[in-house]
Amino acid sequence: MKKEDKSIVVERLTETLKEYANFYLTDIEALDAEKTSALRRVCYKENVKLVVVKNTLFKRALESMDADYSALYETLKGNTAVMFSNVVNAPARLMKDFTKGMKGEVKPQLKAAYVQESFYIGAENLDALASLKSREEMIGDLIGLLQSPIKNVMSALQSSSGQAIHGILQTLEKR
Repeated sequence: MKKEDKSIVVERLTETLKEYANFYLTDIEALDAEKTSALRRVCYKENVKLVVVKNTLFKRALESMDADYSALYETLKGNTAVMFSNVVNAPARLMKDFTKGMKGEVKPQLKAAYVQESFYIGAENLDALASLKSREEMIGDLIGLLQSPIKNVMSALQSSSGQAIHGILQTLEKR
């Protein structure tokens, strides 16, 4: 690969790193063509960008960023594919679902991840990453928590008997 081509690849990777808040470094080397195509289709469906990279070029792209990604450098060995996503847990859930039922050495395998400005090194972090809540899920949980007391007050106000309101007021006074 010519030097000019390498600089173009590094520039594109840098732009992609700026576009996505989270990325996962994975090893998909053992997947055959059929499984690789299936993985790419699933990634596309889940809005996860899958890119196979040369380790040295990806390291250069990381070095050109403002943040310090040096914790990831040791994982840039062998075959590396990067899963970019703006949803924190999408690639982890995708990998878990994709590898269900596979026997032997399971691929894709997590090498490392940069999620919510934190580093996760090693495949043992996949379950923790999959259980992280996305921004949308956290907002939904918060709205649910806020709606519950409001629904109680509304149902008390709508009841035909004033006793329900009296009961709520007594409960509030006890607190």
